[in-house]
Amino acid sequence: MKSLIQCSKTGSIAIHMNSDFATPAGTDNENKRTETGDPDSSRSIAVDSDCDGKGKTPERQKTETSIVLAARNGITEMIEEILENFPITIHDKSEGKNIVLLAVENRQPHVLQLLLKQKISVKDKLIHEMDTEGNNALHLAAKFGQHKPWQIPGAALQMQWEIKWYAFVKKNMPEHFSYQLNKVKDKKEEKNQTPDEIFNNTHEALVEQGGRWLIKTSESYSVVAALVATVAFATSTTIPGELNDNTGIPNLENKPGLTIFAISSLIALCFSITSLFSFLAILTSRYQKKEFHRDLPMKLLLGLTSLFVSITSMLVSFCAGHFFTLENKLRDKAFPIYAVTLLPIIFFAIAQFPLYFEILMATFKKMPQASYKAISL
Repeated sequence: MKSLIQCSKTGSIAIHMNSDFATPAGTDNENKRTETGDPDSSRSIAVDSDCDGKGKTPERQKTETSIVLAARNGITEMIEEILENFPITIHDKSEGKNIVLLAVENRQPHVLQLLLKQKISVKDKLIHEMDTEGNNALHLAAKFGQHKPWQIPGAALQMQWEIKWYAFVKKNMPEHFSYQLNKVKDKKEEKNQTPDEIFNNTHEALVEQGGRWLIKTSESYSVVAALVATVAFATSTTIPGELNDNTGIPNLENKPGLTIFAISSLIALCFSITSLFSFLAILTSRYQKKEFHRDLPMKLLLGLTSLFVSITSMLVSFCAGHFFTLENKLRDKAFPIYAVTLLPIIFFAIAQFPLYFEILMATFKKMPQASYKAISL
């Protein structure tokens, strides 16, 4: 029994899985060799000559099984199908790492969730295994190296998702994992570290990059917020039309446009000040690791939201105030002009929506979303 899986983008990869898992003992193994020619590679991978366009088979593809590749690249459907037909493959390894360690190392949350749903006996065995350097799953989750699948803009949000990923793995691992030392040997001395120590050491550069990104972003937005606050303050203190000399009440008191003007100008002033203070709070932050988890992203999200609301309210107050200066015969023609004034808001929203959406997703999702960009084989 053989199953063939075709990968059309990078080439035709044929994964041959023999039925020797269910074959009684004593059966001739010579008839169960895969197309790789390796008598022990009953679950090995045979790569067609058109995979890399040069007829060459990468070395890693000869040794890694299909479930290992699926765990490394986050293909949960393939893992489910393989485990359903060949449960023994759950113990496959690559470079001393089982599929749980590979899923953690390559930042594949959905794969880890799938493996944690396995039987308790199997799950406990998988999560307690270590690699050749004595790293448990929490050690690998703490490392920040070549595996960077978080497709999210900005070093600050990258750091936020790194913290969430580490916390998610830590929550699903035994408590004593946090105190275990690995066995990494340096050229001169043996450096044993706990997961927390690894996390702090490997993320120092990312914290610095995140701080610089937040400073640059906050400085740009704070200038805009200050300008909006200045205009909103001048607008809110100006009343369209003249005042009644006897009562001091605006002559346009009963006009609906005056109410819209007053409310929108007040909203613009309040939210622009809120936005300005939010960005100033970011600029005065100490940029510690723990602040990237929720504090700094929430301030950035609050600042962007307030800035967007203040700009919208400022344009609405402008349209409402300008409405009184037109004669009755021109009022109908003014509405298209007011619609055009909303174009800056539309352009601003289009330009900033991707960042705004990513901040929302990164801030309120409990588990980070892995990239589906496969690692090159």
